Amino acid sequence: MNILGWRCRVCGTEVAIDTALQWRCTRATAEDWRHVLMPVRDRTPLSWTSDDDPYVAFDTELAWAAFAQARGLDHPARLEILDGLRRSLEVVEGHGFVRTPLIRDDAVSNRLGFSGVGGVWVKDETGNVAGSHKARHLVTILLHLLAAEATHQVPWDGPDERPPLAISSCGNAAIAASTLAAAVSWPITVMVPTWAQPAVTTALDRLGAEVMSCARRNDDPLGDPCLMRFRDAVAVGAIPFSVQGPENAWCLDGGRTLGFEIAAETTAFDRVFIQVGGGAFAACVGGALVDVTESPPRLHAVQAEGCAPLERAWRCAGDMPGGRVDAAAHWQDCMAPWPDPSSLADGILDDETYDWLGVLSAMDATGGWPVVAGENEIVAAHDLMTNDLGRGVSPTGTAGLAGLMAIRDEVGDDERVVIVASGVAR
Repeated sequence: MNILGWRCRVCGTEVAIDTALQWRCTRATAEDWRHVLMPVRDRTPLSWTSDDDPYVAFDTELAWAAFAQARGLDHPARLEILDGLRRSLEVVEGHGFVRTPLIRDDAVSNRLGFSGVGGVWVKDETGNVAGSHKARHLVTILLHLLAAEATHQVPWDGPDERPPLAISSCGNAAIAASTLAAAVSWPITVMVPTWAQPAVTTALDRLGAEVMSCARRNDDPLGDPCLMRFRDAVAVGAIPFSVQGPENAWCLDGGRTLGFEIAAETTAFDRVFIQVGGGAFAACVGGALVDVTESPPRLHAVQAEGCAPLERAWRCAGDMPGGRVDAAAHWQDCMAPWPDPSSLADGILDDETYDWLGVLSAMDATGGWPVVAGENEIVAAHDLMTNDLGRGVSPTGTAGLAGLMAIRDEVGDDERVVIVASGVAR
């Protein structure tokens, strides 16, 4: 197995790979939560098989599988868990996880003026589980739980005594979490903002989730009230089923499959544009590419001008002693809640980029930088992908394209660029 364990990016604390139900750095507390465990990988070539299921194909690259093996579950036993989950997802969703190809979009490439050598390659996640990339992050939390149950590493006696899962989300992550929970009959509570879209809450109800609408309380500090209620639930026993690495590091495991799939392509790419809200998506894709690619493409993390805490933190960290290499020492100074987030791309309006350290590290290692897309570019990218080209993607899911449009003058016509269309229009 190529994953050796976990190490906190902030304090250096290490957690052994065979440790069950350890979601956060052991030094994290309610007052000092600014820690994040990251997977530690052996520097070996990327290992994969041709299986269509990414969690089968990249078994040796995943922390959940390394945990399972360390606890006595060999490859056939892991395949049995994955097969059971696939069959359950087919009942709830109609299909399980699939590896998504990278396809050059000739229409987008031509519209943006690329040459025949260069262009825009689109990785379309809208047909994957729950219609976005979010389930990729969450499934490795679930697989870890299932493996821990199978090896008697949990404090409950059977499915009827499972503690609830909890997630703070207003859209794709909530639907992904509830889809996975429904597949294995695990109770889940979803903390949503008061302005959550009816289409989302209706979908959550259909999936059997308990929905908690979270208004700001008079004594709440600055920040997301949904995240505060989520942390309250975890404090009394709920399992953090989160796409935020500081809340549950296991979400940073499964999301790496997106980067592995890009690295496994025969085409060499020059840039990758990833839309950023909480940051786990970009941290996983960028981190995977840095780990397994000799010359990784530049990573550009894209935020909207109406909510760009990452770009602000990037500048702040660059001005600090030690620069961006030492950004972890300046978390509280550089990453602060963004006041009044707003954009058509409402799925990337996290007021903090919780996984900013992983994103900064990957951008720094690849020679990339954050891109702030104007609202006109957010709208134009969505119009191009949906109205002009007929792709059923949400404004959040086309925000990576908006980032490319924002710096198109800096991208050579012969460059090969990747964007990920993630988030089906609802």
